[in-house]
Amino acid sequence: MPGLWFDEMTVGTVIQHPIRRTITEADNVFFSAMTHNPAALHLDEEYCRTQTEYGQRLVNSCLTLSFMVGISVGETTMGTAVANLGWDEVRFPKPLFHGDTIHIETEILETRPSKSRPGQGIVVFEHRAFNQRDELVGICKRSGLIHCTPAA
Repeated sequence: MPGLWFDEMTVGTVIQHPIRRTITEADNVFFSAMTHNPAALHLDEEYCRTQTEYGQRLVNSCLTLSFMVGISVGETTMGTAVANLGWDEVRFPKPLFHGDTIHIETEILETRPSKSRPGQGIVVFEHRAFNQRDELVGICKRSGLIHCTPAA
């Protein structure tokens, strides 16, 4: 089990996740269609080429968020999470395009034992996504409820 128990998480720790992901046209189109998001910014190449400042389709920001969190799971909460409690301060300072390759880092911002759930704690993570030029393309804070190390 690669995830960390609550009591193994230290405020200030920054984790560089080894998975990198090139985002394809198929990823973006399937995700947008699957989530019923018909925005021309994600699906209409001609519209984007002629009517937007970007000149091409943008990757759906919800897909960016999903990759940001999903890629982080292996080294943070895999096998130790009780529940995801929410996201705060989700931002996308630069767009992603088909063919961009992202990498993710996570910083542990806060930890506190749960007052109502013995043996569990709340952790606030900051996930940051970067493109292949190391430009910040996404950032969010995520709160999770995490198991403490089981008693021996």
